[in-house]
Amino acid sequence: MNQPKPVFPANRHALYEKHGYSAAIRSGDLLFVSGQVGSREDGTPEPDFAAQVERAFDNLKATLNAAGCTFDDLIDVTTFHTDPENQFPTIMQVKQTLFPKPPLSELDSGGRELAGRL
Repeated sequence: MNQPKPVFPANRHALYEKHGYSAAIRSGDLLFVSGQVGSREDGTPEPDFAAQVERAFDNLKATLNAAGCTFDDLIDVTTFHTDPENQFPTIMQVKQTLFPKPPLSELDSGGRELAGRL
């Protein structure tokens, strides 16, 4: 049986160590990726929401690359929103530029109750 192995993108290992989790875990041919947020390498967030979304997907790409994967290897993306009505169009615009058809399996969840909890 394969031993699960943690995966860390370059220049972000310390952030994951600080918070006690891995960016991803590889188990055999599967890769389980932790949630990605729109923060810079030093952990500070991008001030603009669209920039946060782009940065979150950049962070996802870096994590995938560290595991030898690409966006083409994804089968599902889950997003969480604190203001779905206003945020969803921005997120969809960014996702449509990154993921060619056919679209991925997707779960979009959110509500104001998520504010301050993510």
